[in-house]
Amino acid sequence: MTSAGGGSSMRVHAVRFSPGQELFGSLQEFVEERRLRAPFIITCVGSVTKATLRLANATAANTNEVIHLSGRYEIVSLVGTLNPDAHLHICLSNAEGHTVGGHVLGDLELFTTAEVVVGEAADLLFTREMDDRTGFPELVVKPRSQSEDKDPTGP
Repeated sequence: MTSAGGGSSMRVHAVRFSPGQELFGSLQEFVEERRLRAPFIITCVGSVTKATLRLANATAANTNEVIHLSGRYEIVSLVGTLNPDAHLHICLSNAEGHTVGGHVLGDLELFTTAEVVVGEAADLLFTREMDDRTGFPELVVKPRSQSEDKDPTGP
């Protein structure tokens, strides 16, 4: 377990994305433009016409458990962290109300909109490091130093 100990205050950012935009990349651009250091999804509502997801039974050695969705889907849940190696999971509902979900790989083309509220843990820094036990880069939570606040691109 990694933890920064005493917790953190939070900043809240809200954004609406438009039809045709690709949500995953747009969120990453939003985070980069605002220089957010420990961002995460608080809530999201919207709809997509495409999605590429990795399913739960994929492993680092067998990452081909991927589905490509096409059609109209409501976003019923979007959760995760948005650091440079973002880790998002989504649940989508089709016209019959059936759901499918998984790890977002991209290709989340918006149908009508996506209204997203992004939180940032103001006193923390999220990074990712390879975990030999899982075979994936996993979240590392660190306290944010004052020098990191001044120059987020520095060492």
